[in-house]
Amino acid sequence: MAEAADIQGTGPSPARRWLRRTITVAFGAPLLAGLLQAPAATSPASAAEDATGSKTVDVSLDTLAPSAPVEGDTVTITGTVTNRSKKTVTDATVDLHVGPRMTSRSEIDQVTKRTGFRNDSDPAPLDDAPTVKVPRLGPGLSTDFSLSVPVSELGFDDAGVYQLGVSLMGQTSDRRYDRVLGIERTFVPYQPEATEKKTQLTYLWPLISSAHVSAETATDDQQTPVFEDDALAAELKPGGRLDELVSLGKDLPVTWVVDPDLLASVDAMANGYRVKDGTLHVPGKNQAVAERWLDSLEKAIQGHKVVALPFADPDLASLAHRGKDVPGSLGHLQSATALAGTTVETILHVQPSTEFAWPVDGAVDPSIVAVATSAGADKVIARSDSVRDDLPYTPTAARPFGNGSTTAVVSDALLSTTFDGDMVRAENSTLAVQEFLAQSLAITLEQPEDQRSIVVAPQRMPSVAQAQTMATALRGLSGKRWSQPSDLLAAATAKPDPDASTAVPPGSRYPKKLRDRELPVQAFRDMKTTRDELDDFKVILTAQYRVVPPFSNAINREMSTSWRGQARAAALYRINVLEYLQTLTEGVQLVDKSDLTLSGRSATIPVTVQNKLLQDVHLVLRLTSDNKHRLKLNGDGVAEQPVKINGGHSQSVKFSASAYVNGQVPMTAQLYTDDGTPYGKPMTFTVRVSEITPTVMLVIAGGVLLLVLAGVRMYSQRKRVAARNAESEAAETDTTPDETDPEPEADTAPQEASAPSTKPDADEPEQPSDPTPDTGPESGDPSGPGEKVDR
Repeated sequence: MAEAADIQGTGPSPARRWLRRTITVAFGAPLLAGLLQAPAATSPASAAEDATGSKTVDVSLDTLAPSAPVEGDTVTITGTVTNRSKKTVTDATVDLHVGPRMTSRSEIDQVTKRTGFRNDSDPAPLDDAPTVKVPRLGPGLSTDFSLSVPVSELGFDDAGVYQLGVSLMGQTSDRRYDRVLGIERTFVPYQPEATEKKTQLTYLWPLISSAHVSAETATDDQQTPVFEDDALAAELKPGGRLDELVSLGKDLPVTWVVDPDLLASVDAMANGYRVKDGTLHVPGKNQAVAERWLDSLEKAIQGHKVVALPFADPDLASLAHRGKDVPGSLGHLQSATALAGTTVETILHVQPSTEFAWPVDGAVDPSIVAVATSAGADKVIARSDSVRDDLPYTPTAARPFGNGSTTAVVSDALLSTTFDGDMVRAENSTLAVQEFLAQSLAITLEQPEDQRSIVVAPQRMPSVAQAQTMATALRGLSGKRWSQPSDLLAAATAKPDPDASTAVPPGSRYPKKLRDRELPVQAFRDMKTTRDELDDFKVILTAQYRVVPPFSNAINREMSTSWRGQARAAALYRINVLEYLQTLTEGVQLVDKSDLTLSGRSATIPVTVQNKLLQDVHLVLRLTSDNKHRLKLNGDGVAEQPVKINGGHSQSVKFSASAYVNGQVPMTAQLYTDDGTPYGKPMTFTVRVSEITPTVMLVIAGGVLLLVLAGVRMYSQRKRVAARNAESEAAETDTTPDETDPEPEADTAPQEASAPSTKPDADEPEQPSDPTPDTGPESGDPSGPGEKVDR
């Protein structure tokens, strides 16, 4: 074809021009250097620099438009050159380099990794192409450039992928001869006419976020959810990550891959929510933001296929490698899968597909496949760097896997990872778009006679810049000259390539860097602890719906893929969930009881149960006597009663007790669920038995009677003595002396009144004295903790 071009007068082919220019640069540069100066022998370092290309100047390609030109287009390239050295660059020009048509995807990948200029592999500057002169560029300085060239002058002689380079050729103050001081390469996919067999290309558009909702809910009837933070609102606001994904995705031919937990979280925000603020819960302020985003999403997905991942996007690899041996862990995946479809359908009013499992980075092994399909999914989204096909072309994505009961949808690794890097810089974004388009065209041209189905599964949570770059790349395919859009369901049912690999990779090939970021075994043990305590707690509740769903969803979130690389935050979330559940369970408990004194043969022993919850609970209270020969309950050593306590109340339960022998009896009170499972901690106290028999009561009564009689007798005696004293005083009054008798001298000292004699009259029989009291003097100290029971 090159010879034909020469005969027809259309000019030499790019391959011949590339060879001629390479020879010119290779041999002309040293000659020019010798003319300009007579340097000493070239040092090994300089030789190595010349061999690999200079990196004195950084060349940045900020735009390339159109990204996939056709005949008649003019390609415009803009960018910046920056002097990274300490030497001044002089007499420089910005040049274009066009290489020959590339023949394979691996060649594109090799060029992508190349940095410096190489005389033996990089083409010479394009003849008669526009250039930009840079007379002087000081150290650290930059200058912009713009180059426009018609496609007809680029020398594209056939459809395919071409390497396009932009270089700065000039001199430096220490080496005054022209050489390439910096270069940047990209690709131009050239397919002026539509191919007969277009590649069916499926692009997944992930709508996934990290966990934001706690297990807590407000006490109102609506059970207003409590969020750990309000960070989700920033992603939903205009310009936020999730907002940008919806805005871009609505106009793109993509398959939406949705985490139902994200939808449930935003729906909760739209209906009113609260946010943790230290120990307080404050009202959320972004209800309108959530409403607007949900409305936009519902409109954006119209006409698109929607795939729902299991609720909270569980980490399948972590579950397979670390969690499946912890009892109950697989049950979490099953519940998350069951919840996925109903959540999406309820909120978005579409019927999603729930038959796909998506391990992290599409890396699979036998255990991951087994776990992924255990909950009902029969299709696994893998990746070609995990499921390797030793073929000279890219096969169709779908193929039977393992024993044939599972379908593997193998996404293309190069296309899926193109946008993983920092896409904020315009240069990175432009290069990623051109590489994506080039690789997609190369796939079609590998076997142009066979139509194949290709799947692209990008990173789970693309940034705003990454999403914008992906959208730009997909718009570059809008001409449908070598590909046409498809969806994931169609890709999964495409006819498999008979030569494609169907073997599940062994566990030894699972990447270590992914394994090191998995959830630890302890995470699944924590989930089991929370689940067990929830199971014990829910059976006592009369309104389980207020407690079980929030905690079940929180446990699912603990298994989320989004925790990778956030071990501390994941552990803290699990701790918060468990501690809140324990706070609720401790709201129903036995009230501590002081020791009791039981006086008599029978009495009732009260035990109080407290319910701090806002709903009624039902349990069984069991009271046990550790010495049933001394104290029995309802005729036995154990007694139990069903108890129902209203929300926010306490209830005292009374047990009949019978005493037989004096002494102390340890007692144990324990709450149980209806199925006999202990609930909460047991409460112990002591009953002191002090039995008082009828004989003792008669003796005490007789003693009291004798005391009363003695008191009456003493009163009578004292009354008679007082009467006799009064008679004696009256007799003395009759014998008063004459007035002439001297008056007796008054006693100036006060007289002490003598106490009336208690000595009995000589004629009366002697009475017993008052008995001594059997209690000590009254004390001002507080009484002991002892408690008397009802008889």
